[in-house]
Amino acid sequence: MSTMHVETFLNDLQNHSESQYALVRALRETVLAVCQGSGEEMKYGGILFSGAEPFCGIFAYTGHVSLEFSRGAMLPDPHGVLEGGGKLRRHIKLRALQDIADRHVAEYVQAAFGLQG
Repeated sequence: MSTMHVETFLNDLQNHSESQYALVRALRETVLAVCQGSGEEMKYGGILFSGAEPFCGIFAYTGHVSLEFSRGAMLPDPHGVLEGGGKLRRHIKLRALQDIADRHVAEYVQAAFGLQG
């Protein structure tokens, strides 16, 4: 799918929740800035980012926004912010814009981007 679908998703989210929209928009900007050359598409109800392969996604839920890592179990977690216990995936829950800095999101996104095969 194209970026236009991402823009439609963001517009719909803005109409539903200004705070979630602001958080998703800021997360998206962070991923695109850290992982230049990555692509994005709407998949699984959120924004999925890929380079050589999918590496993370942003998903909006009622009480939080989740930044999910496809191979998150392989990521170092020096700040103890990764959640989840599955074989591969991990996520970071965010509830406010300040969480992006407080939870070192750019560092984790860069590490996830670097895990691609």
